[in-house]
Amino acid sequence: MDFTRKQFLALAAAGATSVGALCACSPQQKKEGDSSKNAPASVDLEEFKSLTLDMGAWSYDKDNDVYYQLGLQYCMKPASKTYNSLSIYVPGKYFTGEKNNNKTYTCKINTKAVVGSFTPSTAPIAMPINTGTLSPQACPTEYSYEGLSTYLETGCIYVYAGFRGRSAGYDSASGSDDLYAGGSPWPAVDFKAAIRYLRYNAASLPCNATKVFAYGFSSGGGLSAVLGTSGDSPLYSPYLDAIGAATHDTQGTSLSDAIYGSASWCPSTSFDVADAAYEWSAGQYADSDTRASGTWTHALSSDLATAYGTWVNSMDLLDSDGNKLELDQTNSGIYTVGSYMETIQAELETSANNFARETSFPYTATPQRFEDPLFPGDPNLAKSRGVEAPPAVLQTDATKSADTQSQQGQSQDQGQSQDQSQPQAQHNESSSSSSTGASATGVTQVQSTIFDSIDHYFESFNEKTAWLTYNLHRQTVSIANLKDFSAAMRPTSLGVGAFDAVDRNTRANQLFGVGEKSTLHFDKIMGDLVSKNVDTYGTLTGWNKEYAEAWKDDLALKDTLESDIPTRVSLFNPLYFISGTSQGFATAQVAPYWRINEGVQNSDTSICTSLNMKLALTHYKDVKNVAFTLVWDKGHVLAERTGNVAANLVNWIVACATA
Repeated sequence: MDFTRKQFLALAAAGATSVGALCACSPQQKKEGDSSKNAPASVDLEEFKSLTLDMGAWSYDKDNDVYYQLGLQYCMKPASKTYNSLSIYVPGKYFTGEKNNNKTYTCKINTKAVVGSFTPSTAPIAMPINTGTLSPQACPTEYSYEGLSTYLETGCIYVYAGFRGRSAGYDSASGSDDLYAGGSPWPAVDFKAAIRYLRYNAASLPCNATKVFAYGFSSGGGLSAVLGTSGDSPLYSPYLDAIGAATHDTQGTSLSDAIYGSASWCPSTSFDVADAAYEWSAGQYADSDTRASGTWTHALSSDLATAYGTWVNSMDLLDSDGNKLELDQTNSGIYTVGSYMETIQAELETSANNFARETSFPYTATPQRFEDPLFPGDPNLAKSRGVEAPPAVLQTDATKSADTQSQQGQSQDQGQSQDQSQPQAQHNESSSSSSTGASATGVTQVQSTIFDSIDHYFESFNEKTAWLTYNLHRQTVSIANLKDFSAAMRPTSLGVGAFDAVDRNTRANQLFGVGEKSTLHFDKIMGDLVSKNVDTYGTLTGWNKEYAEAWKDDLALKDTLESDIPTRVSLFNPLYFISGTSQGFATAQVAPYWRINEGVQNSDTSICTSLNMKLALTHYKDVKNVAFTLVWDKGHVLAERTGNVAANLVNWIVACATA
């Protein structure tokens, strides 16, 4: 089925009422009392029979008391058998298993079982997004218990779903020479299909299939956010139909793909304004490389920053009291004052004060960069990512000057890591990440600094200007302005066109590629600015007359389902569904529970990305709780204020599922 952008939006408007009705209830597979008598006459109750879970095909890990099945195809017409399948891991107590002759087990639900806080009817489903770069996630082909205990021993069902990544590709498992589609919105589509598969088989599984939790880092965190905001959106229907995702169960009841909770660390998303936000929050304060005076990209940076200020003022972002957040023009910067700026400063001060209260000194500051998370489930992935190197620690004298300490403590490795599985282009933006306490590759740890006292630590940030004040008596931190904060703690690590690069060389450019055209422009704001300012940019260094046409041509290209790039950007934008100023507002079911952690020193995205999500979600009618944390002294990693990543995540899932 082919849909133009206009048709997509019309469909969204038409479906607002019906989808809105779904928003009033949980994403139930079916309600008690539903029967085939209520099914539309056109519904084929046998249509998805081949997706029925074989309850006589369970494998059993006796030592750890785990039942599992690997490589379950979750849709009727998979684009890739490698990626369109999933694996399920179940705490053994939830099943009564009878051994078959072929060493498999036939299982029935043990209704009297209790694991942690859950029973077979209440257990939530945890689903990891194990890529920070949106490389494709393969379904596990081997079993390993390592790391699963954190989830299973608390009573969760663990489901590791494969999905396609940011680019088109070939299915090595099938040996097909046909190129499968990739990029937006396919990773979300595949994940939605996996969720529908679980709900199709909900009667056989010991779980509450309405309580699905998805979680990821960086671009994987962005995908988690998309899943959390776009539940049951009719805009994904033609894509789901294309791979034969289940639409109804054996009773004819419609299946939902909405999730119950979304967790993300340093989410990379909102690509409609990602470049503008980056220039407003950091780029406008830089003056080297692509932002050097006299270059056309310097002018573009300023124009993007201005565009972001205009965008903020056009949105319905509200503070905790419901007041509209805005920005004002000033002589000293581009939209650098106003309630929106004050909100950012307040969040930063809260983060710094939390750090001051919770950190013991002497304290070791170690800048880190990571490539991908390593959630458990796929032992092949763990093997390929290797072992994390120990940090190098420099023992500093307690009397060492704060200036010297600052130079060491603030150094950052700006090197970029290549995704070896998709060597199509150099990556402009970094998509590095940490592990969940397990090993990870792509780890870069630079020289650490030990600070002897808290006042020396905070003084180290004032090397150039005095913008951060620590009151030793009150033990409070205050931040003067965003400009100096950005220069000291969150400087630009990416060039102008941080996500939509002039030469189309970023992973985000890949995300919006079409078929063999693996990298394309997608930022309409940038495209409009380039087209509008041809005469001005043409007088500056580095300009090429072909740039304007490049954006225009790319934005008009359509994917296999006739969606243009602006539509595909919307389908990968959480704010599209939760902002009252967007056409997608209230057309989808939004997850009631959210956990968003952002590293204060994360220079790979704008600080605005996660904050805007928090602001919009806080005031969305169906959202019950948004746990938003800016984590001081952490960069683009799985940032946590305290404790262990996996333990904190599971505790959050349990709390939400039992609320």
